[in-house]
Amino acid sequence: MPGLEHTITIAAPPERVWAVLIDVERWPERIPTVDSVELLTEGPFAVGSRARLRQPRLPEAVWTVTELTPGTSYTWESRSPGVLGVASHVVEPHPGGTRLTLAVNVSGPLAGIGWLMTRSKAERYVETEAASIKSVAEQD
Repeated sequence: MPGLEHTITIAAPPERVWAVLIDVERWPERIPTVDSVELLTEGPFAVGSRARLRQPRLPEAVWTVTELTPGTSYTWESRSPGVLGVASHVVEPHPGGTRLTLAVNVSGPLAGIGWLMTRSKAERYVETEAASIKSVAEQD
């Protein structure tokens, strides 16, 4: 299954990093690789929550939270014809702050060719997202 993982150390407590990470509605103002986020479900961010994401030079996608451990991690997935994308977000205590790991994996009959076409962009986007979360979390 094609994919990638990126880990970054953040000089902020895990609670602060988690708060930035799950505040997906504010991602467009904080993360340059996100144009807009529209929550499609009401209530707190939880398993079953859905959000429509628009990102530069990528098709619009609806992501559904499939796993969530409050304060620690969440996974969400997005389906398109022939491809299942799964993105995980993990926050762990680390000496001097927090370790944030972002991962993306794709599967399905069209995943291989799709990954060849988008891998470098996905790598840049994930690295930018991690750096942006780090910057916001370390500000406060």
